[in-house]
Amino acid sequence: MDLPPSPSRVNKLASLASGDISFLSLLTQTLQNLSPQTILMILSIMVGGITGLGIVTFHYLIEFIDNLLLVDLMGVIYTHGAWTLACVPTAGGLIVGLMRWLYPDFGPGIASMVEASQGLKEITPLRPITKMIAAAVSLGSGASLGPEAPSVEIGANIGILFAQALRVSLERQRLLLGAGAAAGLAAGFNAPIAGVFFALEVVLGSTFATSSVSVVLLSAVISSLVAQICLGTQPAFALPVYDVRSPWELPLYIGLGVLACCVSLSYKKAIKAAESFFRGEIPGFTGLARLPHFVRPVIGGACVGIAALQWPQVLGVGYETVEAMLQNVDFSVGLLCCLLIVKLIMTAVSLGSGLVGGIFAPAMFLGATLGSAYGMVLAMIPGISEHIAGPPAYAMVGMAAVLAGTVKAPLTSILLLFELTRDYRIVLPLMAAVGLSVWLVEVSQNLLHQNQPLNLYEMGVDVDVTPEDMIPVVELNSLPEWEKELDHSILNHCVTNESHELHELNDQQLNDLLGVGEKLENTLITEEDLPLVGVTSQVLSGEVLARETQETKENE
Repeated sequence: MDLPPSPSRVNKLASLASGDISFLSLLTQTLQNLSPQTILMILSIMVGGITGLGIVTFHYLIEFIDNLLLVDLMGVIYTHGAWTLACVPTAGGLIVGLMRWLYPDFGPGIASMVEASQGLKEITPLRPITKMIAAAVSLGSGASLGPEAPSVEIGANIGILFAQALRVSLERQRLLLGAGAAAGLAAGFNAPIAGVFFALEVVLGSTFATSSVSVVLLSAVISSLVAQICLGTQPAFALPVYDVRSPWELPLYIGLGVLACCVSLSYKKAIKAAESFFRGEIPGFTGLARLPHFVRPVIGGACVGIAALQWPQVLGVGYETVEAMLQNVDFSVGLLCCLLIVKLIMTAVSLGSGLVGGIFAPAMFLGATLGSAYGMVLAMIPGISEHIAGPPAYAMVGMAAVLAGTVKAPLTSILLLFELTRDYRIVLPLMAAVGLSVWLVEVSQNLLHQNQPLNLYEMGVDVDVTPEDMIPVVELNSLPEWEKELDHSILNHCVTNESHELHELNDQQLNDLLGVGEKLENTLITEEDLPLVGVTSQVLSGEVLARETQETKENE
């Protein structure tokens, strides 16, 4: 005999029929009956699928604007002279400038979203569609940037939107952020493995649990599947037949890694210098600080257009030029060196002026030009050319080495190049050059005492975050043995006010501190976590708290 439905179910169905419950509310109530892991798996599938569709839309939008401006518009105005080519990037900068005038804030970047998911700051309103359109206009009109940062941010925005709508915990919010970022890179490059490692290596860092990998994996797989169905399964670059002719070539690839380190450091320096230039912080150009923000993209677009009159290869993403190098098309060493310098400068100008895009693709362009020129120079040395691979092999290794040195994500760079080319023959020299390049970048920055912000800032995906915005963390001192009697995680931290005056902790405050537990371990203390002492979110040595606690014990 069938049992009648429960009153709660009848009420729910009645409310649904009357339209009182939205789809999102119904989804939330349904998910509440499932286990947390099941919910995360379902959300990762949804994030991956929607991100894949978003990336497909983004690619078609770039292609549409590219055809509209660089094909249709140029077909009309080119009769007035070759100089009209400079008008296309300028027009793109004008459109992006108008968008920045209407919407001064395009929404948070990845670094801001990561901070928000850690509870370190409030997230600004998300505007994924506005930013996607601005990126499509920038790239379609010839800005010297790449599509990977907007792709990652599309996925990250979708993950955060789900997290906010369902009001999940900060831990799960960060996990959905990583799943969205992985899905964005996976679909944007047709590289699911690299997308997963990007999320684990850059976005989640060392804070993810092993069980979380399945969520990121599933999101990247679904996103890549959607992108392959809509955009095709072909690799980004087609390679000629070549081989590594001798194990004795390895020192030559190590030499390329050294040069890649130099290019990576110059690349990052140029980006930061361009940002300072457009903010009016360079002596002699302080007047730029008075320029409205929406005028700067026009200047950046005009600079790219003028440079393209002499070197049209610097326009846009540049994959066609990279593939030509990998196909061993005849480039002179002089032209390759010019393209290396001009592309580096134009990418910095594009990013610093406020045009929207990423630096993955330009970094691979720089690496390809460096490696190709390096291989051609080696081939000129008598007695060596017969025993080494051709310039395309060095171009491929250079791509990964410069990318890894720039974003400090060696595993992502190696896997990305492997998936883009689907070629395993060069993997050992690739790993050697990448490892050396990243290590030398780290050593150079330590020698120069440079405090670097998040990798995400260096990638260009969140250019509004500066080192001054980061919360300082001071190294912890060693603690006495008796700390083990108390909560271990608390004694690794202490709080102070902005004048560095110590707070006297009473028994209630000490108990509240001890209750924070593992949340303080390897994280920052925020005012939300510690409303009792009215402190800032700076973290100093645990030795001070240990002393306060010891005094409390002695008083008892």
